[in-house]
Amino acid sequence: MSAAFKFCAFKIIVLSLVLGSAYGACAQTQALASNSVVGSTPVGVTSPEKLAAPSVSTSKESISTPQAEPVDEKLDPSYIVGIADELQISVWKEPDLSGTVVVRPDGMITLPVIDDVKVVGLTTKRVQEILTEKLKNVVDEPQVTVIVKNIRSRKVYLVGQVGHPGAVTLNAHETVLQILAESGGPGPYAKSDKIYILRNQGEHQEKLNFNYKKAVKGGDPNADFPLQSGDVIVVP
Repeated sequence: MSAAFKFCAFKIIVLSLVLGSAYGACAQTQALASNSVVGSTPVGVTSPEKLAAPSVSTSKESISTPQAEPVDEKLDPSYIVGIADELQISVWKEPDLSGTVVVRPDGMITLPVIDDVKVVGLTTKRVQEILTEKLKNVVDEPQVTVIVKNIRSRKVYLVGQVGHPGAVTLNAHETVLQILAESGGPGPYAKSDKIYILRNQGEHQEKLNFNYKKAVKGGDPNADFPLQSGDVIVVP
């Protein structure tokens, strides 16, 4: 046998060994890949069995029950309803029983179903309580809100040497100086140091002196004071 033939036979044997090893490695790789798909979970992916269902709390604290709209608690409990005041009456979920009413000269208002109700001289809170009680025969657990939409009963009067004499409506707790300013202030011939206020105190009338210059100057919290409904400001 020649040396060239031996060399060729050796190369064929080596090549067969290399190809056999490569085929075995490939087959092993395919088997591993098949097992990873069928029997195991790929890296970086959570198996469906391990996906936790979202937790749902059934405790009483976590369950929120829809509540009825609260009754407005911003009402001024000290306001006294007067004649000609415009009231906004709201009954929750009852639009037919809600609306705007004006206090009549006899001190009454009229509402559907419950007819006439006297409100003059009462606070808005008390009016709310009365309407709630009367509506219990018509509505289950009525929730009533009473708001003074327009104040027309609280007035003061200006006479004498003032820019615009006459009646002025009090909307809140306006002072003498504020009402004088709203009415144009004292006239050019007014005796501003002799201004006074007439106030009814039951069966008596009280005279309150008002130092206009001192109030305008400021610095003294007692120089200016709130007015009351019915007060008469006299500017000589």
